[in-house]
Amino acid sequence: MVHTASSASIATGIVVVKTGILVLGGLITYFSLKAYRRTGAGPLRAFTLGFGIVTLGSLLGGTFDFILGVDLATGLLIDAALTLVGFAVITYSLYAD
Repeated sequence: MVHTASSASIATGIVVVKTGILVLGGLITYFSLKAYRRTGAGPLRAFTLGFGIVTLGSLLGGTFDFILGVDLATGLLIDAALTLVGFAVITYSLYAD
């Protein structure tokens, strides 16, 4: 017998995971911003921006799906696109002087 999860339990799991991403991503963004303000290092500014974009993508992808009624695929695309941009900025920050 194959057991399938209900839509409600999947939705709850998504909310829990997205909340964790928002909290941890927000903390990383906050602490890297504090480090940038303390040091003035340009790469830290880019790092902060990159993590902020990744966190924002997760927030918007989940918000558009659950609150605005955008279909799951569109929410996932928004999340993935902003994650890609954020990771590109983080990668740049690791190579910037």
